[in-house]
Amino acid sequence: MVTLWIVAVIVLAALASYTLVGLAVRHAATLGVMDLPRPGEVQVRAVPRNGGYGMLAAVWLAVGLAVFARPAALVATPGDDWKLLGVLLGSLLIIPLAMVDDAKRLGARAQLLGQFAIAAVPVAFGLRIDSIASPLGSAVELPQWLGMLLTVLWIVGMINAINLIDVMDGLAGGIAAMGAGVLFFRSLMFGQYTIAVLPLALAGATLGFLPHNFHPAKIFMGTSGSVLLGFWLATMSVIGGAKVGTAFVVLGVPILNTAWVIGRRALAGRSPFQGGDSELLPQRLHALGLSQLQSVLLLYVICGIFGLLSLSLHAPLDGPYLTPPITKLWLTIGMVAVMAIVLSTVTYLSIRQRRKSAAKVPR
Repeated sequence: MVTLWIVAVIVLAALASYTLVGLAVRHAATLGVMDLPRPGEVQVRAVPRNGGYGMLAAVWLAVGLAVFARPAALVATPGDDWKLLGVLLGSLLIIPLAMVDDAKRLGARAQLLGQFAIAAVPVAFGLRIDSIASPLGSAVELPQWLGMLLTVLWIVGMINAINLIDVMDGLAGGIAAMGAGVLFFRSLMFGQYTIAVLPLALAGATLGFLPHNFHPAKIFMGTSGSVLLGFWLATMSVIGGAKVGTAFVVLGVPILNTAWVIGRRALAGRSPFQGGDSELLPQRLHALGLSQLQSVLLLYVICGIFGLLSLSLHAPLDGPYLTPPITKLWLTIGMVAVMAIVLSTVTYLSIRQRRKSAAKVPR
């Protein structure tokens, strides 16, 4: 019964997303939600940008099934359903933010304010990071105010990480599907069935979206989609016991890429949120000669490896799925080091390639 319930959730999410996004493709031009090519991006033609609304509706439908068709044998941990209500209400605020952005293309500051408002809703319903694992022993309990602040910053940070990586067909959706899948298995390993189906709803919605979005894309997810992916992954990594470390590892590519790009832009005296400079890792890979598809698949592989490593942390040792915190720390340090090498090397090579190309242009 439980297995059927889990399968029904992901199937409903995938079918609903595929159908609704298909409808969005047909009506985008009429609604005036077309994405035009901009400097510094690999996009070369106008593409609908309203795919995220279909994913959002699919997630709501799947979560509704997950809650109202929950097997009687399963009982949610006290407070989890209340936190989930906060997550759903927060996701509702994505719609007005996305609609205004679709109509007026909001600046970075306005989008950031909207993201903080969205992140504050689930936190107001009790969703927060209670503690942080310590390599020296037991977890460090956080004061309520600090836990709330860190949770809001984590949600906003994840939204922007997904938003910035959404520069190539199928990239953000595929990475988000992997992240959601890892969170599903992570919860399942600990017997948290009522929590596990929640990231699975997002995984199904992204899998239904990807056939429309894979290169060459018929539709983009737009603000509604990128905010949804970041928001849902961030909140699902906190609800039912913090899995922030797991999410950080599997989503290390977009997170560390965001930090790298913001740092380089700040050092150059530019706005951290102002694009058009081809600083993002996918754009650098494309500049080195990889096609869109090759760049996306390469990043899939990297994220997949990190995802498997994050799950391997929870293999049984002396007890049921126990992992020494020091092991998690070393994995995180190793991932950061690998990504730092990759980002610096790719950046150096792409800059050198660009200079060579410029030198060949006759003056």
